[in-house]
Amino acid sequence: MAYRIVIFGIILLAGLGVWKGVMLAKQQSEKPGAPPPLEEPARSPFTRSLAATGIIEAARENVNVATSKAGLVTKVFPAVGSAVKAGDPLFQLDDREAKAHVAAMKAQVEVDTATLAAQRVLREEAVDQFRRVSRQSGNSRILSEDEMNRRKFAVESMESVLNQRQAALEASQAQLIRAETELEVLTVRASRDGVMLQINLRGGEYANVNPPSPLMILGDVDTLQIRADVDEQNAPLVEPGRAAAAYLKGDSRNRLPLKFVRIDPFVVPKKSLTGDSTERVDTRVLQVIFSLDQREGKRLYVGQQVDVYIETAGLASAPAGRAAVPPDGKSADQKD
Repeated sequence: MAYRIVIFGIILLAGLGVWKGVMLAKQQSEKPGAPPPLEEPARSPFTRSLAATGIIEAARENVNVATSKAGLVTKVFPAVGSAVKAGDPLFQLDDREAKAHVAAMKAQVEVDTATLAAQRVLREEAVDQFRRVSRQSGNSRILSEDEMNRRKFAVESMESVLNQRQAALEASQAQLIRAETELEVLTVRASRDGVMLQINLRGGEYANVNPPSPLMILGDVDTLQIRADVDEQNAPLVEPGRAAAAYLKGDSRNRLPLKFVRIDPFVVPKKSLTGDSTERVDTRVLQVIFSLDQREGKRLYVGQQVDVYIETAGLASAPAGRAAVPPDGKSADQKD
């Protein structure tokens, strides 16, 4: 009897397992398939080329605006996207103490100027008295020799005090210039013409000398360029002057023609990541700069990531991440 119960339990468990398997298979079959991609991936327009990741940036490169003095921000002048000229104020730090210092130094300059003027009068008086008695020096009954020397030493003393007052005035004037300079640097100004690309600062915040992120980013967006990161394994195949093309992410139909500008002769750690599962993050890249012809009606933004294809004379070894594009015009990930 017990043996039959065990056999029945095993059959029941097996049947339950088969039923669960059937239900699971049915649920999987009822799930909708993966939607087709909204846009086909970009393909190289060249027979042989290298694939790289590029970033759109200002032609003269972006300026990370900083401050030479830390302080409380009282006012931010431009807005994001506004154009500024060289010398235009960008933001103002708290300048109340600096203004008070300037006012105090101006008062000190006025005091030293008045003191110097009074000392010149005293000197002229001493010189005049000495000249008067010098004309009558032949008559010993008028002034003794000691009195003559006393008048002479008085003139020399007045000369020394006058020089001291002059030096004090010059020192206060120099301190005034320093105070005015300290006041001026509290107004951070644009170093060149451009457009405010990013503002990470608001009134009432504290601006540090070494902030974790740029306080402001200023760039010239009239002329753009692309900085392409070529994996160091493919760097030997990059030749100056070669043709190149770029495609915006999600737009494989509109080709952006590029013109070679230069190769930065310094291999740097890779920072621009595409999110590819096979992408290496510990690699180093050679940065190649291309000027970008902006088409009318095509809006491009600084910081956009693009796919770059650089024409080559031969194939490179295929490293992990951004491999060389074979003659069929497709990269390895596009073939999948």
